[in-house]
Amino acid sequence: MRDWPVILGKNVRRLRKQKGLTQEELAFEAEIDLTYVGGIERGKRNPSLLVMVRIADALSVPLIKLLNE
Repeated sequence: MRDWPVILGKNVRRLRKQKGLTQEELAFEAEIDLTYVGGIERGKRNPSLLVMVRIADALSVPLIKLLNE
């Protein structure tokens, strides 16, 4: 079974860094708490679909990019 929170977290961190954003800037753009972004990137949080959509929008990428292996 795939560890989706870890896959998502790695992709969020990679895409965030590619965009040159800090965790704080991503949190602000996605309208989520800064500590929640850190938990997502470490694979410790299991965000809802709505939160994943907000992150994808803040990163200007399609949602599927957050889930690519």
